Amino acid sequence: MLPRTLEELDALRDECKAMVTKRAGLSAGAAVLPIPGLDLGADVALLIELIPAINQKFGLSPQQIEGLDPKIKRVILIGATSLGNNLIGKWVTQQLIMQMLQRIGIRVASKTAAKFVPLLGQALAASISFGAMKLLGNAHVEDCYKVARQALLAREPEPVRVIEVTPEMVEVARP
Repeated sequence: MLPRTLEELDALRDECKAMVTKRAGLSAGAAVLPIPGLDLGADVALLIELIPAINQKFGLSPQQIEGLDPKIKRVILIGATSLGNNLIGKWVTQQLIMQMLQRIGIRVASKTAAKFVPLLGQALAASISFGAMKLLGNAHVEDCYKVARQALLAREPEPVRVIEVTPEMVEVARP
């Protein structure tokens, strides 16, 4: 379900950024281990779990979007497309995550190369891994925030029902 107020939306953003930081720490932990390829596999697994969780929090998972009013659905899909985000409202696959990681390919390659330098290289790989995961996760959080905000502002206000009270109604209601 989409957030109903801007305050709720802001709280969701903070909650998701904390979730990203936690996953970035796990990514850094995997990068410290001197096993080639383990860190990339861990990053993919973490992102395959993290991105849908962020979408879900903001009400932007495929199932949630499907149940929305067509006008709001259009606002969400156009907003996601205009931001260049192909993970909002979509089923997140390993292929999409790999494309996302390829965008920051230099960092991933540096992290892998750094692992072969004893101790200092592992620390460097961990910091690169933490930074890359934080960058990707927080960018997705911000994109979701912007799209959810557009959808929130595009909603029509709830109609107000006015009940007109006539003097006759008041007389009937008196004991």
